[in-house]
Amino acid sequence: MKITIIGASAGIGLHCTRLALEKGHEVATLSRRTIPLPDHANLRRVQGSATSLNDVRAAVDGAEAILVTLGVKSPFATTLFSDSARILLRGVEEMGSSPILIVLTGFGTGESWIYNSLPMRMLFTLLLKKVYADKSEQEEVITSGYPRWEIVRPGRLTNGAMTSRYRVLDHLVNGMRVGAISRSDVAHFMLAQAEHPTYLGKYVALTY
Repeated sequence: MKITIIGASAGIGLHCTRLALEKGHEVATLSRRTIPLPDHANLRRVQGSATSLNDVRAAVDGAEAILVTLGVKSPFATTLFSDSARILLRGVEEMGSSPILIVLTGFGTGESWIYNSLPMRMLFTLLLKKVYADKSEQEEVITSGYPRWEIVRPGRLTNGAMTSRYRVLDHLVNGMRVGAISRSDVAHFMLAQAEHPTYLGKYVALTY
């Protein structure tokens, strides 16, 4: 199938790209930086910005599934996530089809905030509050403006190996524990959902 990965130059996006190519998919990527992968017959690279409509148009053209894996390194206030979500919906609308959108955010966005552990809530308040506020807005833009979506909220990300064994939690319940999960396992889940979506319209937490 034809898969677009937005934010593909590192982390989960890079893992998604590698895995999708290994499984024989046609992959288009959008990233500001060069993707550290060799040329591949099934890989089409668009170097640009997720907040540029022209760049997004070029990347999503013909996509059957779009994986959004954007991230930032700075804890400072940003509008990258919400701005890119609005641009993406415009690009998809112009395309005239309805690919599934699988959007990476994080456990702690939206209503999941109050289900985090106390230490994590303190960490978010001190370091990540502004970033997660924009990720929450990103979720709202996508879920209120498009019918075919999944929101993926992993716990604390690690660089561990892919195990393909993790818990998928699609309901918020008191006492739930959402801890660590490797970036490669998050990529495994996102690609599996691109191939066979089973959590449409749901907010999914991932953890071991």
